[in-house]
Amino acid sequence: MAMIKLRRAYEAKACGDGLRILVDRLWPRGLTKDKAGIDEWPKEVSPSTALRQWFSHDPARWREFKKRYFQELEAREEAVSRLAEKARQGTVTFVYGAKDSLHNNAAALKEYIEKRWPK
Repeated sequence: MAMIKLRRAYEAKACGDGLRILVDRLWPRGLTKDKAGIDEWPKEVSPSTALRQWFSHDPARWREFKKRYFQELEAREEAVSRLAEKARQGTVTFVYGAKDSLHNNAAALKEYIEKRWPK
């Protein structure tokens, strides 16, 4: 069964990660491409710069961030559906740089895909 996993970019790559997809607009600071082990980097599925800066990883803004981010994702349906298809084909891991493992765009993107394109 296919699944979407989440992993912080600074964590070691695991053998069960499958396809590793960086879902941040910016490359994780201080991380080399070799060490990151990223297979794809579709920047178009990351939050806009304005939204990312407004959110600023503030958990108090999480609900509103998700609402706004989901609206952005609606406008990028083709790119998001490609990610959903990859998840149906096998395990994918959304890689992110944020310190907060609960309130980040990778977690929101996973939630959006799982609700919009259930298995």
